[in-house]
Amino acid sequence: MTVKVHVKNNRWAEGSFPNTPEGEEVFTVTRERFESALAEFPGVQGQLDPFVDWDTDNWASSMAEAEVLLTWDMPTENLAEVAPNLKWIHCIGAGVEHMLPMDWLPDHVTLTNNKGVHAAKAGEFGLMAVLMLHSHIPAIVTNQRSAVYDSLYCSPIAGKTLVVLGTGSLGGSGAAMVKPLGVNVIGVNRSGRDVEGCDRCVTTEQLDDVLPLADYLLIATPDTPETRGLMDRRRLDLMKPTAGIVNIGREAVMDYDALCDKLEEGSLGGTILDVFDPEPIAAESRLWNTKNLIITPHVSADDGDAYVPLTLGLFFRNMELFLKGEPLLNPIDPKLGY
Repeated sequence: MTVKVHVKNNRWAEGSFPNTPEGEEVFTVTRERFESALAEFPGVQGQLDPFVDWDTDNWASSMAEAEVLLTWDMPTENLAEVAPNLKWIHCIGAGVEHMLPMDWLPDHVTLTNNKGVHAAKAGEFGLMAVLMLHSHIPAIVTNQRSAVYDSLYCSPIAGKTLVVLGTGSLGGSGAAMVKPLGVNVIGVNRSGRDVEGCDRCVTTEQLDDVLPLADYLLIATPDTPETRGLMDRRRLDLMKPTAGIVNIGREAVMDYDALCDKLEEGSLGGTILDVFDPEPIAAESRLWNTKNLIITPHVSADDGDAYVPLTLGLFFRNMELFLKGEPLLNPIDPKLGY
């Protein structure tokens, strides 16, 4: 008896996922990639019947028998009727906000995400971005556009304070990368639990207490009902006028219009933004011309070479558990959205 697996890939299109031709190549799970990764899991070989599809070309016919779905997104209407045998959905992204609210998810179906796959790359990006802020690179780039040659100096970063808002795999990796430089790292998470790389952690309710301490703020939270609008104008006003901000989480967490106002008036030191809604950014967006702001096109955590192999490695580790009837890694709580 084999397990029917439906792999739903998306063709690139503006305003959806992936939103660039380059992204389609990075995120597509081809049969060749599937079989190559499967070769590393001999205990799973011979037990799967994969069907690799594009968009919803063969959705209804394949999902009528599928037990497992590997995807970014899917049609959710009447899912229990469309896929009566479905038991497990694995999302190839860490964020699942595009699936909210999850009232469509049948009680007997487990949803897992890609948490952990992005950690190494996100940590390196976080380290790079914090050091760029410390070295005034956003301001230097702004000066370059205006042909202004000002010497903006900095000392070693040791002794500065980094607040990490969201200490999951992305933020936690960033904290662990920055800490060895002698930076005081404060983590902020829902429970206040300790995280490796953080000198201390506080709950989200204590965010107002630690924002005034931050020389740098690394935002790495998912988009959930609890995090949406968390960094509003009032909280941005709590920060030092010299502070720098990095966002590798989701745009919905922060008020970008208020952020641009503060950068233009000089009441923030600089910002590096990697996440936007929608993506790509509209040509008329004020973000493009805001001073002391660097835009990176959602590349902080995605490995162009290894993303699919890492994703499939996690998927097949979970498949080993699935075949044994054991709990899966990275289960999503439908009520919390992560």
